[in-house]
Amino acid sequence: MNEITVFSGSAHPELAAEICNYLGVPLQETRLKRFSNDCLEVQLQANCREKDVFIVQTLSAPVQENLVELLLMLDAARGASASRITAVIPHFSYARSDKKDSPRISIGGRLVADLLVTSGANRVLTMTLHSPQVHGFFSVPVDQLHALRELAEHFQRYDLSRAVVVSPDLGNAKNAAAFAKRLGVPVAAGAKERISDTQVRITALIGEVRNRDVIVLDDEIASGGSIIELLQHLRAHGARSVRIATTHGIFARDAVARIAAEPDILELVCTNTVPIAPEKRHPKLTVLSVAPALAEGMRRINTGESVSALFADTPSPPKAAISG
Repeated sequence: MNEITVFSGSAHPELAAEICNYLGVPLQETRLKRFSNDCLEVQLQANCREKDVFIVQTLSAPVQENLVELLLMLDAARGASASRITAVIPHFSYARSDKKDSPRISIGGRLVADLLVTSGANRVLTMTLHSPQVHGFFSVPVDQLHALRELAEHFQRYDLSRAVVVSPDLGNAKNAAAFAKRLGVPVAAGAKERISDTQVRITALIGEVRNRDVIVLDDEIASGGSIIELLQHLRAHGARSVRIATTHGIFARDAVARIAAEPDILELVCTNTVPIAPEKRHPKLTVLSVAPALAEGMRRINTGESVSALFADTPSPPKAAISG
């Protein structure tokens, strides 16, 4: 076990600091400089030689700015003779660009995966990829965590005797079924057709929601279009109440306000894989921390333990500590 060293980009330093608190290691400083021609320069402010280096940088807005910063940090760690470099990317936003569904478009997920490896990443730790096949875009090991345990522990505080988990689309139905199993409730799903980046059409609802308390599970919420569209079908089918659960709360523009304005929605729950701006906070919004899960994943990578064991239906891991 080499000594662990953690750096953070500027995308979400609060999450990186929380991760380090669980690991019991300091968050090392990073100096970011912008030249007059708008180019970036990154300097890691701690020794990396023969260290097990983890660079925490989520790909939230501005995504391109944060991506380039991450690439430069990886290159800096490689040039500083790090023993191993792990890119900790809580939200890999380019996972949505996973296929060529129209002529002459790029597959951004594969390209960004290649860029990360070329820049120096020896492995990647991420959470809830939008498309599972993106895992195969990487030529280095990828550990993908999920937030189903954190979300389930939150909703287990409620009376679930009339609850049902609903996936907005069939592509997310497998995760919804796993979530429903954790809660001990049935599952349903919508049949979704995407029209544009912000517009979807749900043509059917598969499963029973009448007089039930619905928990909608989605991997990410950006514009909120899928949720608003699904809500109309839930109303038409007689749902009693609706709560929303998502891992990645992107919440572009006024998405939180739009969703929270719907009287049927009692609560909107997300995790802190991306930072939530103060202006987007709302009384109906609850933000859960995934720092313990990410910290435990990092600890297991450092010690050579199984990361997949974190997917077992066991209580949340205790605070981890790494000496050295």
